[in-house]
Amino acid sequence: MSQDLSQLLNAKRIDLSHELHENIPLFNAFSPIQEKTLNTIEEDGFYAKEYTLATSYGTHIDSPGHFAAGKRLLDGVGLDELILPLYVLHLEKEVAADPDFSVTKDVILDYEADHGKIPAGTFVAFASDWSKRWDDPKAFYNEDENGIAHTPGWTVEALEFLAHERDVKAIGHENLDTDPGHVYHDQEALPGEFYWLDQDRYQVEVLNNLSALPTQGAVIVVAPLKVKGAPSFPARVYALVSED
Repeated sequence: MSQDLSQLLNAKRIDLSHELHENIPLFNAFSPIQEKTLNTIEEDGFYAKEYTLATSYGTHIDSPGHFAAGKRLLDGVGLDELILPLYVLHLEKEVAADPDFSVTKDVILDYEADHGKIPAGTFVAFASDWSKRWDDPKAFYNEDENGIAHTPGWTVEALEFLAHERDVKAIGHENLDTDPGHVYHDQEALPGEFYWLDQDRYQVEVLNNLSALPTQGAVIVVAPLKVKGAPSFPARVYALVSED
């Protein structure tokens, strides 16, 4: 076995996905997952179930065609895009101080001043610790008395920078949407999400355990089912981190 393969097999694995069930936080246009037992071992000799769920449910990948008409759908996203070097913006303290926190171009430049330039062909994740609210949907939505969600997100300016000045291939975050909650309320749209996907790039939403990752040096693996024509789909996402 080569040294590279040996290092890969010995890497620490960190699960970045949440478990799916009917009580998880979800986008308000969707319904909870439904399950039906089709066969049992006692009656049929094997165990099988049928699930009904929205394609953007739990930890999931959004293809460009999720928002941008005519762009690639999930079966058009290649394997070379699903295993990428991972760069993590650790902004947990900023979000704790301000749940409406937005990632701006200046935030990314500050990151690069400390850690070096983000290379092309990478995955950039926004670590906010929002995933720690997962078991409390009310806290995850974080809506005020007027129904405005106070949740963090990306600015279009930051996404323009990552797409065209750094050629980043994919982004990820812990909450339900790319944009901060107040932007969705004010504009009744998700301009950041539309912009990013319209650049023929994908994203992963509702990530978990980003706070356990190093700022750089890990590899992310995004493993959705290859469903023909799917705009999005739940994915098992994990990181490989060198033990060195």
